[in-house]
Amino acid sequence: MSAPVRFPRFFVTSPAPCPYLPGRTERKVFTELKGPHAEQLNDALGRIGFRRSQTVAYRPSCEGCKACVSVRVSAEDFKPSSSQKRALKRNADLEVTECRSWATEEQFALLQRYLEHRHPGGGMAAMDEVDYADMVEHTSVSSFVIEYREPSEDGSIGRLVAACLTDRQADGLSMIYSFYDPELEHRSGLGNYVILEHIRRAAQAGLPYVYLGYWVEGSERMQYKVRFRPLEALGPDGWRRMSEDEQRSLIDGVAKGNCARAPATDGGSKDNTPGLQQEYKLT
Repeated sequence: MSAPVRFPRFFVTSPAPCPYLPGRTERKVFTELKGPHAEQLNDALGRIGFRRSQTVAYRPSCEGCKACVSVRVSAEDFKPSSSQKRALKRNADLEVTECRSWATEEQFALLQRYLEHRHPGGGMAAMDEVDYADMVEHTSVSSFVIEYREPSEDGSIGRLVAACLTDRQADGLSMIYSFYDPELEHRSGLGNYVILEHIRRAAQAGLPYVYLGYWVEGSERMQYKVRFRPLEALGPDGWRRMSEDEQRSLIDGVAKGNCARAPATDGGSKDNTPGLQQEYKLT
């Protein structure tokens, strides 16, 4: 007889300003990831649109709004565009290392530079070293940090230019949070390169998908995700692959600037991933 599996208890956060669409309110449903079946629970919830933050799995549950759409890239069918090929070539010299989920001062310093440049005023900007360590190290699933370093001339450890906290799920890689040096002019497209490297990594491991979190149509900071083809979106009837015409239309819309930039609000700066855990406190 198999041991009984505890059905998770779900909770709802208090309403807060939406960080992506001006004038709207966000709310999340969440559950704790703990116990001997945390890994399996995270895998199952990931397939229905949940994301992980430390030992919590959450997804948007906003009244009257379904703008946040879970998206994933089909790694085995992915074909890079011309600009993506250039990003791969431009950064091909980077040394990539899969590290255990252990926070370092070097990673935190890079994160601070990234947030100051790309997401000033967001909730994660208030993180200190302890908060960052909690984000990386408090996990109950298979998680690691992938570091991207420039090669050194003397063979020593090169300078860290990008990093990504990543979960390995049963059917793919879930990019929890990535950050990079935004001021390296000779490495434009570095953020896209990190995604491209994850797609290649997943394909080589025989994992079908790379989960990119949420895409919000109309929010500028989320539109980079539609450039990765083929992209699948989660809807009421399950996962659906976007057609070439549909995705091309979305990419053209981004090029024309048909998106609004919402001010960053406390609680998250991108991908609906909070830097702090206050909103998930159980009372």
